[in-house]
Amino acid sequence: MVEIDPPNRPHDTYAAVMGLFEREPELAILLAEVQRIDEVGRVVTVTGDAGAGKTSLIRAATDPDRGGLAQTGTRPRLLSGLCDPLTTPRPLGPIADALGELEPPAGVGASQTARRQIGVAAIDGEARFVEAVAARPTVLVIEDAQWIDAASVEMLRYLVRRIDALPVLLVISYRDTVVGVGHPLLPLLGDIARLDTASSIALRPLSLASVAAVLDGTGVDPGHAHELTGGNPFYVGEIARHPEQELPATIRDAVLASTTGLDASELETLQLIATAPDALDDRLLPTLGIDLPLLRRLEATGLIVRARRGIAFRHELARLAVLDSVGPGGASLLHRRLLAALEAFGSHDYAVLTHHAEAAGDDHRTQRYAALAADVATRTGSHCEAVAFLELALAQLNDGDVEAGATGGAGAALDLTETRERADMLERLSTEQYMVSRLPESITSIDAALRLRERLGDQGGAAAAHDRRAVVEYYSARRQAAEHHAELAVAAADGTPNAASARATLAYLAYRRLDLAAARAILLEARPARAPADPRAAGQRVVDDWLGFDDDPTAIRIAITEAAVDLVDGEPSGRPRLLLRAAQALDRSLDEVGTTAFSNLVAIDIEERRFREAEDVLAQSIPVTIAREIPICYQWQTGMRARLHLLRGHWAASAEDAAAILDEGSAPLASVWPHLVLALVALRTSGDDPTVAEHLDTAWGLALELGESLMILGTLAAIAERSWVGGADDTRLQESTAHMAVAASLPGTEWAIGELAVWLARLGRAPELLARVAEPHRLELAGAHAEAAAAWGALGSPFEASLAELHGTNRDAAVGALVRLEEMGLDATAARARALLAAAGVRGLPAPRRTSTKSNPSGLTNRQLDVARLVAKGLTNAELATNLYISPKTADHHVSAILAKLGLSSRREIARRAAEFGID
Repeated sequence: MVEIDPPNRPHDTYAAVMGLFEREPELAILLAEVQRIDEVGRVVTVTGDAGAGKTSLIRAATDPDRGGLAQTGTRPRLLSGLCDPLTTPRPLGPIADALGELEPPAGVGASQTARRQIGVAAIDGEARFVEAVAARPTVLVIEDAQWIDAASVEMLRYLVRRIDALPVLLVISYRDTVVGVGHPLLPLLGDIARLDTASSIALRPLSLASVAAVLDGTGVDPGHAHELTGGNPFYVGEIARHPEQELPATIRDAVLASTTGLDASELETLQLIATAPDALDDRLLPTLGIDLPLLRRLEATGLIVRARRGIAFRHELARLAVLDSVGPGGASLLHRRLLAALEAFGSHDYAVLTHHAEAAGDDHRTQRYAALAADVATRTGSHCEAVAFLELALAQLNDGDVEAGATGGAGAALDLTETRERADMLERLSTEQYMVSRLPESITSIDAALRLRERLGDQGGAAAAHDRRAVVEYYSARRQAAEHHAELAVAAADGTPNAASARATLAYLAYRRLDLAAARAILLEARPARAPADPRAAGQRVVDDWLGFDDDPTAIRIAITEAAVDLVDGEPSGRPRLLLRAAQALDRSLDEVGTTAFSNLVAIDIEERRFREAEDVLAQSIPVTIAREIPICYQWQTGMRARLHLLRGHWAASAEDAAAILDEGSAPLASVWPHLVLALVALRTSGDDPTVAEHLDTAWGLALELGESLMILGTLAAIAERSWVGGADDTRLQESTAHMAVAASLPGTEWAIGELAVWLARLGRAPELLARVAEPHRLELAGAHAEAAAAWGALGSPFEASLAELHGTNRDAAVGALVRLEEMGLDATAARARALLAAAGVRGLPAPRRTSTKSNPSGLTNRQLDVARLVAKGLTNAELATNLYISPKTADHHVSAILAKLGLSSRREIARRAAEFGID
């Protein structure tokens, strides 16, 4: 086995001076996890304030010669990635660092930049990342994750969800005091919290006794030092390193005591190095005038070290203290020097260049580098970072005043150029905001771009803005606004290069409301002249030649909508064509286009009850939305997965997916099915509690706004089921006949019509004979309940199968259905079934399932138990949200449901009676 190469470390630690004090239990935990790497993949989080000793603990446990790695049979390798405190995080920065420590190809240097380039090249999707990390037993360390970028979070989430089966120990350190609500790290922490193979180590301040032991023999008053440092190990170590100095008034003074031997020029050089939040690349030293003798004098301070990443401070606190010593106005000059050196070197690390340009106060360079950094972020699927960079770039641009420059001359030309540049950037920003599901902001950005296009008299640009606005309005569940802007886009785009895109959007909106004839007619107008008139009849080579022409994203969008239209209309070839177009789009880095193809396909598969096929698509598509950071599609597809779980009888999984989407504030379009899922799971398990009505009301309002029959009928079916379970009438059901009549004229509605018709029949409101319903529904409406149950069983829908038997004439089968409903944990539905059977005169029914158990006498769900335990400890809704990675509103819903289920009136009663309900 090749000896382990110690990882790239940017800083030394307090342990070099004072050892590890009061860390024996934590070190034992981490050592044990390292030594168990041969058994199962695991995750460890190490938390604590800056200077608490997180890095020291990790180094002690992973030392290749003396730590846990030396005690394992497989001699695992160690990969380490560091998150940097850049203004906007570098996309995939720690991942590139870690993979950059893999054995470099022959002829590649070992510099920081070269290794990072190796790491970047190794990142080719989440699956390749996991493959590279898990190729052999590996300890993967991600440090300072409080500064992590969103793309790295999603890569690590992909790893965490599979880590049980991998020979990987993932160690993540972060400052828990700065990771609050909305922090990008929270989704990853939420995934980790659900693992059985995860553990957490929290590093606390040193006790007075330990501080006294560290300072023993120095003559420093340990009580005063403990009060000054708060027991922070790094600060205590700094005082121990300079016992000859008078006890500093501030920690900054303790760190700067190391610089007293430097002259003014040398101190300025140290401050220059401190302006680099990342390590300073060795190759910049000659440009900056830093020679070897000077470097040695700086190293003698003990503040900096030389590592693979370059010249770095041994601790972030030391860097910040030195940086804080720079006089007024000096920081911008230092950043300017470093920026000039990076430019002279030819750096393409646009995130770092942006950081220094902004700190230097150079608006022009900030704008230029931020725009370039946004390009890189978009290409690497880091759309959150792309938004941040574009917002920064826009902030540097003057708002070009077209009217003011209308008199002509160079000033007018400059104004026009700036206005076009701002409009272009606003459009890019709107697209990126849409991708990350920040829809209101996306609309604001595209509206600003539209106003500029109109001022410029740019008809094609205005059409493109209306086109983008239509898409965002649709995902905001405002169909009328979406169609209005789509029509404006088509009108404005006539005779411009944007005409095809505008028509493609209008056609897509027609398809979504199942007006397939209109969609086909619009698509026919949208096709370029060289496109085949009918893709179904054209040879595959002709279609591919057309699609490959100039990698036109509009052509692929058109082909995707055509395939979806055909599939809904009963043409089986539409399905493989959708898969092909998705692959083609993703291969061309058209992330939105490719994932939208997946989104449409999985929606059709689930609606038509092709469960296995839908599951296969989701297994392929959801990881893509994670790896390429596309929340807008992730939300829709996870909502679809929630619906799939519901239809297959996987109640916990369906509720978990639905709650996760609503908790993170999903796009309104993507929230309809999650609202219905949560309503139905709660209704079937717990009965008609207040959350059921709230979810149904929200779904109903969104469905009407969207005007799509599948959502309207699906919501009405859920409303009818609520009436069946609880016995209360709902006036909205009076609209069922009209909505079913509309849907009957549309293709692809057989399942939705049949579902609603069956529920209405169970309520004694059987509709007139329907010509187009799915086969299991047709059988049940015809009174063939046994055959309907068999059909549902073959599809894999146990709930529907049980209800079909319950309403049949075979009493033994109906009693069996009651038992199965209880076995599935659907107590409210089972109670209604029991009442129906009793009313029908069925005797000898089995006793109801006992829901109270020794381990959970309260009958609360696992999630409710988690909430109740925290409520019993006195946590507020905001604190519940932080601890459970949910929204405060969802936390409030959970508390209300718990109080209702337990029959309590206040949170204080939960705490007082915790033991009684088994939640202590």
